[in-house]
Amino acid sequence: MKLTKTARKWILIPHILFSAIMVGNMATFVILNITVLTTSDPFLITSCYKIMNILSDTSIKASTIGATVTGIILSVGTHYGLFKYWWIIVKEILTVLLIGINLWGMYSWTLEALENIVEGGLETQSTLANLDLWTGIVLQSITLVFLFVISKFKPWGYQKKYNKGSR
Repeated sequence: MKLTKTARKWILIPHILFSAIMVGNMATFVILNITVLTTSDPFLITSCYKIMNILSDTSIKASTIGATVTGIILSVGTHYGLFKYWWIIVKEILTVLLIGINLWGMYSWTLEALENIVEGGLETQSTLANLDLWTGIVLQSITLVFLFVISKFKPWGYQKKYNKGSR
């Protein structure tokens, strides 16, 4: 069953909003992590990690699930399908990476940073836990930008078994 043009637009709106929320979360994480690295105020550092932990358990999870569900609906409900185009397959693979980073990684890494502060003080928080967190933030940011780019340009065309003309 294909979506009507109007229905597709109504599904596209929350898809774009959920994606924008993910980008906003990553911008927030960058600002909070820079704050952690540039301050010696223990309360501010702890607060930054608490905020990141709360966001990773709420907004990041909700936006990831929302963008994934609406993306699947858009793929299945339009001529694009789930496996006809290489760019969609690449988006699906990258989405699985984002799901792992967002649903497990961000929460775990911010929780680990908070636990390190409690156990070892401020000296331990800025090393391994922050490195894991920065890695997750950078990976997610690059992946999100790449997803936006391939969504707009739709490179690589059909898979050969679906190649029945131009797109």
